[in-house]
Amino acid sequence: MGRIGISCLLPASWHFSISPAGCPRVLNTNLRQIIVISILAAAVSLLYFSVVIIRNKYGRLSRDRKFQRYLARVTDVEATDTNNPNVNYGIVVDCGSSGSRVFVYCWPRHNGNPHDLLDIRQMRDKNRKPVVMKIKPGISEFATSPEKVSDYISPLLSFAAEHVPRAKHKETPLYILCTAGMRVLPESQQKAILEDLLTDIPLHFDFLFSDSHAEVISGKQEGVYAWIGINFVLGRFEHIEEDDEAVVEVNIPGSESSEGIIRKRTAGILDMGGVSTQIAYEVPKTVSFASSQQEEVAKNLLAEFNLGCDVHQTEHVYRVYVATFLGFGGNAARQRYEDRLFANTAQKNRLLGKQTGLTPDAPYLDPCLPLDIKDEIQQNGKTLYLRGTGDFNLCRETLQPFMNKTNETQTSLNGVYQPPIHFQNSEFYGFSEFYYCTEDVLRMGGDYNAAAFTKAAKDYCATKWSILRERFDRGLYASHADLHRLKYQCFKSAWMFEVFHRGFSFPVTYKSLKTALQVYDKEVQWTLGAILYRTRFLPLSKVKNFTFT
Repeated sequence: MGRIGISCLLPASWHFSISPAGCPRVLNTNLRQIIVISILAAAVSLLYFSVVIIRNKYGRLSRDRKFQRYLARVTDVEATDTNNPNVNYGIVVDCGSSGSRVFVYCWPRHNGNPHDLLDIRQMRDKNRKPVVMKIKPGISEFATSPEKVSDYISPLLSFAAEHVPRAKHKETPLYILCTAGMRVLPESQQKAILEDLLTDIPLHFDFLFSDSHAEVISGKQEGVYAWIGINFVLGRFEHIEEDDEAVVEVNIPGSESSEGIIRKRTAGILDMGGVSTQIAYEVPKTVSFASSQQEEVAKNLLAEFNLGCDVHQTEHVYRVYVATFLGFGGNAARQRYEDRLFANTAQKNRLLGKQTGLTPDAPYLDPCLPLDIKDEIQQNGKTLYLRGTGDFNLCRETLQPFMNKTNETQTSLNGVYQPPIHFQNSEFYGFSEFYYCTEDVLRMGGDYNAAAFTKAAKDYCATKWSILRERFDRGLYASHADLHRLKYQCFKSAWMFEVFHRGFSFPVTYKSLKTALQVYDKEVQWTLGAILYRTRFLPLSKVKNFTFT
């Protein structure tokens, strides 16, 4: 009789044979075949489930390793080893409108792979605290006395110099980047301030500091840096390692090839502050325009840049849309709303001979304030008295004209051009007011659901102010939520909803927005993106002549 051997693709310990001679003669041929087939099927099933278990196990381990790697970038609490000669450093000074902050970053020696970015993280001192220092006022306060700017910023640089090893100073790049406060100054005053920095700083500090290292950056640049920082922390610039990772097909800007490449899907960001709202996201496909005027506008909103250390490699070339909308922040929007409310009510009172809002007994009924709350608007010595009706839907309807939408295609707030978003294959993070609106009072930060948010906002608005105050006194809201937050939560919820869904045209069925205050438990500054972008050529600096811009 023949011998049936089963050994293909199985470990050696699983090899076995079945000889018909070993079977009792009472078993007929059909029964013996059934037994053999059953054993074979059992072996194949065992093999299949073993592969699945192993794959799941190592898949989880791989994902855990990646998660820990991302987490380490922002939660690393170990002090930076300043005795390690292979650690490099970089300094960024953020000169904002209200003050200036210095951030010191560090990274280990690059692994030599031109496809990988530097592994940059914040430096930590011997007490494991991030090396950060802030001073006031903002640098723009020296517009009329630029000769004092170097003295003003010197404490920040001395602080950084104390933490960066002395032997590393000459190779440590220093960037002084000025934002909103400096942008509003005349160009002549900007130039005088920057010239003082470029002239005096090299006399007292020997950091790597060239003419291009001190500048006033645009809102577009700041948005790009924020986008880079967030996606770096999320690990979206790394290579695809798992089959289930979200990917996107990208047409590389400027590439001679018409074929796209597949790489990790990046995350878009939405940031609503007190004064402005900003949106930034990657545009993976080549875009078309409705008109030549729209194309001209788009040039100022689309940024194309290479994060790779070799300009000839296109693997890390990105096309990112960034738009900033002044007056669309939560507080500025409420001010605009109140200004119009005051003007419209005064006009109607004159035309109709009414006294609406002129006394506490005849208040203007504001749908955007919680039920029965009393409030006042004062302008030019006059007072408009308000009482909340807590009507979320009417509040939304009232706010819609403030979006300034137009009928032109591919536009958002104020009729500004906005390239298409692939809603079925995208992910966004909402910061600042997007988080405060969903979490501080409604306690539903994180994964955003329009239907659930609408219901919670409606319920909140329609709740009597006396009850909301009672809940506040009992500590039922976030610890940092104050009475100002409670008073304007209804308005800001409606404003956030309208900006997101009507202004930026996200469908109410969109499920891929995460509202967050931090990423992996740490605030991610735009300065991280700035140092990543500006040091991108460092890995090849030893073998090629690159200048650091």
